[in-house]
Amino acid sequence: MHIRLARRRTAGAVAGLALAGLLAAAVSPASATISSGDSSVAAPDSGGGPGGLTVEYFPQAGGSGHTTQVPSDGPARSAKARRGATPFTAAEARADGTLGRQAVTGPSEDRLDVVIVGDGYTAGQQGDFHADATAKWADITAIEPYKSYQGLFNVWTVDAVSKESGISGDPTADVVRDTALGSGFWCDGIERLICADIDKVASYAAKAPAADLVVVLSNATKYGGAGYSGLTAEGYPFNGVSTLSSDNASSSLIAAHEIGHSVGLLADEYTYDSYGTWTGGEPADLNSTTYTPAQLTEKRAKWYRWLGQTDPAGGTVGTFEGSSYYPLGIYRPTAGSLMRELSNTEFNLPGREAMIAGFYRAGSALSSTRAAGSTLAPGHRITVSTAGLGGTDRHGRPGAGKALAVPDLRWYVDGKEKVSARGRTTVTPLALGVRHDGRRHTVTVTFVDRTDAIRDPAVRALSGDEIGWTVKATGPRR
Repeated sequence: MHIRLARRRTAGAVAGLALAGLLAAAVSPASATISSGDSSVAAPDSGGGPGGLTVEYFPQAGGSGHTTQVPSDGPARSAKARRGATPFTAAEARADGTLGRQAVTGPSEDRLDVVIVGDGYTAGQQGDFHADATAKWADITAIEPYKSYQGLFNVWTVDAVSKESGISGDPTADVVRDTALGSGFWCDGIERLICADIDKVASYAAKAPAADLVVVLSNATKYGGAGYSGLTAEGYPFNGVSTLSSDNASSSLIAAHEIGHSVGLLADEYTYDSYGTWTGGEPADLNSTTYTPAQLTEKRAKWYRWLGQTDPAGGTVGTFEGSSYYPLGIYRPTAGSLMRELSNTEFNLPGREAMIAGFYRAGSALSSTRAAGSTLAPGHRITVSTAGLGGTDRHGRPGAGKALAVPDLRWYVDGKEKVSARGRTTVTPLALGVRHDGRRHTVTVTFVDRTDAIRDPAVRALSGDEIGWTVKATGPRR
């Protein structure tokens, strides 16, 4: 499993991280977010069952979701094409499985790794695949908080060579194409639902150094897609897979929503009339509650810090009845959001905070060209990076941009802060006040995100990181 629900450190843990509650929301059983053209659908099942996966889908662009079950090996009609597949030519074999670096910002142990794999692209269309992958990731990272925190992601591409261009079910249900991943519309009889052979997806994703989330980009113009989550429970090495149409802008929202489940641990906020009234206790989900605003405040629970705030998803934060599929007895933070319907392209404020928490659970913004724990001389230059978060000012200090992230860098010598060095990304121990006194000293840099998008101190602490070095000062110069 590459989604790291336990925080990792580049060097030296920052003490006092209050993680209780952040990890309380368990990842749900294998499920998915999917677009569909069929409005006559059932409410969610509890799981995929033997040999199948439960998938969540959206009946139409901009609508709310539903679920169905699909086989893990993709549409049955594509199996016919796979059985009759012709061997690769030498050129096709050379191109198949080629790894590309679309946006690599740091080591995989400090990043969320997204792997984009194409389906329905022939050997001669791999250039088109790379252009489509770039465009889709740009769509996703136009949405906050992905936009401000994209420096915490690595994005890899893997070329999957198909014998035929396009995917099955496009433009009509009887079309069968021989493709690398067996992708196709009309999965489970639902036109807009694109399923793929998840085992084949896994084999291509394994070409990347790490895969936390996988996007299957289908060479198609028709709206459709899917977004499986909780796949680690089914034995896969990644937590989520989204399938998308390459040339339909609306399909990008499926992936943005899906990552809300996989990384933000957010529940669906839409409902089914047939579910009736919620009769359970307080749910673990961060964006669903049984409490009224007064109770949230009294108990200091969930999104109480955001109550009454104007929300980017529209309206103000409060408690709106209907969430986690139940129309009654349970509440969501706002009237609408990306977790309720794809017509809303914004996470609400509690959802944004949950997403940022997920980014920091899986990634570390602070890094340095000097190995943590190494021994330096007073004149050695130390340069650190904050993954490009927050932009920079004219002096190269982070945090001057219009992004949500606000990096706060501080430097310490022997535990005492050097206030004049705040925000600096390059220093020397000598400039910090370490002299040639024949003693050993410690130099430490700390990072915390001061963004207004975080109000929970536990999430603020989760963003914290530090790196330390030993400075060996020689004796006084004569």
